[in-house]
Amino acid sequence: MALTVAERPSVDQALDLAAAALRDAPEVSLACHVNPDPDALGSMFGLAGFLAARGTHVICSWGTKPLNPPRWMAALDGAGFLVQPDRFPSEPSLMVALDTASPDRLGVLQPNADRAGDVIVIDHHRTNPGFGSILVLDPAASSTAELVFRLVERMGGDLPDAAAASLYAGMITDTGRFQYEATTPETLRVAAELRRHPFDHARLAQALFEDNSLGYLRVLAVGLGRLVHVSEASLVWTYLTQEDLMRERAQISETDDLIDVLRTAREADVACVIKQQRDGRFKVSLRSRGGTDVGAIAQSFGGGGHRLASGYTSQTGVEETARLLIEAIGSRDGAVPDP
Repeated sequence: MALTVAERPSVDQALDLAAAALRDAPEVSLACHVNPDPDALGSMFGLAGFLAARGTHVICSWGTKPLNPPRWMAALDGAGFLVQPDRFPSEPSLMVALDTASPDRLGVLQPNADRAGDVIVIDHHRTNPGFGSILVLDPAASSTAELVFRLVERMGGDLPDAAAASLYAGMITDTGRFQYEATTPETLRVAAELRRHPFDHARLAQALFEDNSLGYLRVLAVGLGRLVHVSEASLVWTYLTQEDLMRERAQISETDDLIDVLRTAREADVACVIKQQRDGRFKVSLRSRGGTDVGAIAQSFGGGGHRLASGYTSQTGVEETARLLIEAIGSRDGAVPDP
């Protein structure tokens, strides 16, 4: 189902194709990437709410069993569309994959996408290889939520207030509250249109940015206490283990903002947080202040993302993961060095 670069339509053409496919579909199955962030869930719930208001039967999920929704999801009105992955249609006639940078990011729902009649992919990750029947891929977009709003505009009709709030949540988080380089005049136009809807902006922002547990704050202290500065690589990095999380009774999903604390260090261009997952592997989150293409580095390790924000999964331990990363940052072409 993958399209070559030459075969891909323009973003505007792809949005028109997606609008035409969704306009007359009686039923649509929506999915986002595993361990979803607010852009993934906000995009999914925003589009689901819009389609449901048009009379379309919609169902939503993501490929992690069990789902274990993050706490902040309660601020988004989408739980009514959500089902466990095993209740997701096994052969959906029309499936939409949102904010999903590669097919494997669908997790256990990847086989469902393989069997689907058509798959619309809506994404803004530059490292997306291209998959699906209709690919709406715009790396210049601030967020997938921005692309969904542009799709909604093409389809026409009313956007419910709750759906607007979900899309707004995706935009404000993926732009770092409109401070990242992907924030364009178009981004601010879309945000202004969404903000015209009467949702509780202050409550939404509090749920997304100001709702930490004491356990997370203690884990944050642990991570900052382990901070390492590698001046020759212009890198600051730290790590967290499953033991750290269990000791402080914190959820790994709560630690996503740790990387944003590290990235503020003026002494380094690249920030890295290495977090042990339940299966023992290590998730590596990378951020750059502007001088390093961490997306290319992550892609070289089998991951992906954006130029200044990316990630990948490491099969090795903490020290070896850090060593390989340091060598990759130092290599001229970003290739993975031999272990």
